[in-house]
Amino acid sequence: MQASTLLKSGVIGAMTTLALSISSWAHAQQEWKFQINVNAGDDQYKIAQQWAEDVAQRSNGEITIELLPSSAIVGNNETLDAVGAGILQGHITDPSYFAGKNPAFAVYGNMVGAWSDPYQFLGYMRNAGGEDRYNALVEPYNVHLIRAGAMIPEALVSKRKIETMEDFKGLKIRAPEGMVSNIFQLAGAAPVNLPTSEVYTALEKGVIDAADYTVFATNYTQGYHRFAPYAIYPGFHSMPMMAVSLNKDIWDELSPDDQQMLRDSIDDFVDHLYQQLTEADQEQVEIAKQDGVKFSTLSPDELKKFRATAQSEWENWRDKSPQAKEAVDSMIQYLKDQDLL
Repeated sequence: MQASTLLKSGVIGAMTTLALSISSWAHAQQEWKFQINVNAGDDQYKIAQQWAEDVAQRSNGEITIELLPSSAIVGNNETLDAVGAGILQGHITDPSYFAGKNPAFAVYGNMVGAWSDPYQFLGYMRNAGGEDRYNALVEPYNVHLIRAGAMIPEALVSKRKIETMEDFKGLKIRAPEGMVSNIFQLAGAAPVNLPTSEVYTALEKGVIDAADYTVFATNYTQGYHRFAPYAIYPGFHSMPMMAVSLNKDIWDELSPDDQQMLRDSIDDFVDHLYQQLTEADQEQVEIAKQDGVKFSTLSPDELKKFRATAQSEWENWRDKSPQAKEAVDSMIQYLKDQDLL
């Protein structure tokens, strides 16, 4: 009887050890594919690669992330479904790509004119319920937002100096269709929808007076200053969100320690991204000054005027879905609480 009991105990003990070993082995085999919405040569891609390496180091090699460039597996507007289905394990992207599923994605992705600094937006997302609201939006797709990030504000290059709202009146400005184009029109400008490949020629030929297209470092290296020697810097009008998300089933299976490790790693990634992109912009700004480019920015009072103008367009978006309404209302309240509106 005693021998039988000992035998059973031994078998149970061995099975427990084996189960723990299998569990440990399975945990050690976390290999994730993350797709990002930029090309492999972009600075954002390189900095995201450093984040992937940081996660491997923080997890002692138990979690490895293979970072894939834009459209490597699926199109940028398909990564939400791909992550939910497990085709990808995660993505780093601008939620605006999914506006066709719910207009709220466009509001989170880039509520034009709302934010003039990444940490204004991150304050809303981290401290005012933004991340929880966003997860209520994405979790039905079996996706979980680990942490929100943000790009630096985009610049605006122009043939004439822009310092006040009055300066936008009659300005022929290249702007993508949608919220940004509508807001510039409300400000008195004349938006022109052009592909990015035509911006240089349009400035050269006078088809446009100004261009809304990405960060200043890129604007300068593209040579826009030859025909548009003025720039609003730092930018104020457009600042895309960067959603770092994981398949929800995988997220739910992670230990609380690993979940917190990922949040912390992304916070450091976001800080590093901001520092690196800002430094790259500032380096180009100093070079551009020597090239004769003149810089200006909008004062806090003028920024408030721009946000007040933008608010009527925000109101249009709040009516597009219950989640969009919740996003717009909570962002407006946050801006008022921070004396930004």
